[in-house]
Amino acid sequence: MTTATTVAPLTIEDAEALVATAREAADAAGVAVSVTVLDAGGHLLAFRRDDRAVLISGETSTRKAYTALQLNAPTADLVDAVQPGGLFHTLPTALDRPLLFIAGGVPVRRDGRLVGAVGVGGGAPEQDHSFATAAAETLA
Repeated sequence: MTTATTVAPLTIEDAEALVATAREAADAAGVAVSVTVLDAGGHLLAFRRDDRAVLISGETSTRKAYTALQLNAPTADLVDAVQPGGLFHTLPTALDRPLLFIAGGVPVRRDGRLVGAVGVGGGAPEQDHSFATAAAETLA
């Protein structure tokens, strides 16, 4: 007989902590960003756009989070996969989904289980990735 291990879902408090950590990292770097947190079902739990962030950063942060969640991988690790000849080369155009293969989306895990994702947009891709990673590590 196997027993199921229950992992607590992301709470609004978790989501707010993720947003706060990502924003603190971005503020320390002098970068204005948008931060999106999705639960395991892809539903929006938290969103915050710095009023100085470029407007498109709201959309990119959400798409990065969604991509990281759906593929259970940081978007930084997927960039090469959508290049010509890559494993997911046709994926961005094959699906009618808001996928975005630019660094800045990171899965959020609790006890090794996928419970959501955080996406950051507004900085350079490497910056967005580091801000999202800092946030996700607060719940690890």
